[in-house]
Amino acid sequence: MEKFIPLSVPNFEGNEKKYVNDAVETAWVSTGGAYVSKFEKDLAKFLYVENVAVCQSGTSALHLSLIEAGVTVGDTVLVSPLTFIAAVNPVKYQHATPVFIDCDDSFCIDPIKLKAFCENECVWDGVILRYKTSPVKALVVVHVFGNMADMEAIVEVASQYSIKIIEDATEALGTFYTKGKYKGKYAGTIGDFGAFSFNGNKIITTGGGGAVTSNKSLCVDHMRFLSTQAKTDPFNYTHDEIGFNYRMTNLQAALGVAQLEELPEFIRRKLQNYARYSRLFDDSKYCTLMPFREGTRSNKWFYSLCIDKAAIKVPLRKIIELLKLTGIETRAIWGLISEQKPYKNEKTYLLEKAPYYASRIINIPCSTQITEEEIEYVALTINELLGNLANE
Repeated sequence: MEKFIPLSVPNFEGNEKKYVNDAVETAWVSTGGAYVSKFEKDLAKFLYVENVAVCQSGTSALHLSLIEAGVTVGDTVLVSPLTFIAAVNPVKYQHATPVFIDCDDSFCIDPIKLKAFCENECVWDGVILRYKTSPVKALVVVHVFGNMADMEAIVEVASQYSIKIIEDATEALGTFYTKGKYKGKYAGTIGDFGAFSFNGNKIITTGGGGAVTSNKSLCVDHMRFLSTQAKTDPFNYTHDEIGFNYRMTNLQAALGVAQLEELPEFIRRKLQNYARYSRLFDDSKYCTLMPFREGTRSNKWFYSLCIDKAAIKVPLRKIIELLKLTGIETRAIWGLISEQKPYKNEKTYLLEKAPYYASRIINIPCSTQITEEEIEYVALTINELLGNLANE
């Protein structure tokens, strides 16, 4: 196999080496250092928010958000089953209970079913919404693959029932509304809290790392405090709360500052490459390139093909294995979290589209370095393979 086109790899075309070397040369490699505060300020400026705290991962950002939202033992948190499991695990860190609400065609949580759950399965006493005897404290909204959830409808429901909204924007840095009530607002800046990830496959990366923001600047300050072991007096090592070792390092932040400088160009390429794929899959008989929500400018982080299971009888695993033999790396969308061993006994609500898409979606190569020739090869190969499988 001569050709290999990876699914998604990082792109270091800018000042990454310069800034990281500077951090090393000045010996500021741990959680202190100028690049940490600079990355926070640059992210806040980019997102048009007042305050951002950077941390070790998107998971830690979500965990800090749940803590700050007041989620604790015995509470209920509404989540999606069609996402990466890291979006739900922090609920368990707080000894709370997730309830899985179905997604819509954007793969994001369905506001219609969210509202139905609150109205039909819960009791609202004018102060607290309860599911059985458990207070419904928060809702984790994942902007899947850079798509934007229907935030207008979601905020309306959450506001009615005093549910804190935690936006998991780990895949959606740079996605924003172009129309409607939230025109100009970025993913992660609409709800009460917003979490971001800079994992190796994200649109910008710090190797590992994340960030968290809030509509209340003091909440960000407190989450930053918690992320540094909640140290109130660094001289005497006094700690007034349970803290965490969640702070981002200066080396990671140096990489992040450089990557953020390149983000507009990375998004431009993502949009351009998605348009190329759209033309090439437009007439495909056996798959559909999934769209992004109208009225938004998505970062188009990951591209998704929906396979026609009526025509293609083989499992997704077989398709992925056959494509790998041609030098094309793809992956299936996640298995439903509600079907995973730690969560199989948790409540689900009207799951229809989540299992439908879980059995049909594969992600295709979308790196910012992918060439037009490689995009054409990917599309041609997939269309030919699916045609052959349909005729078997």
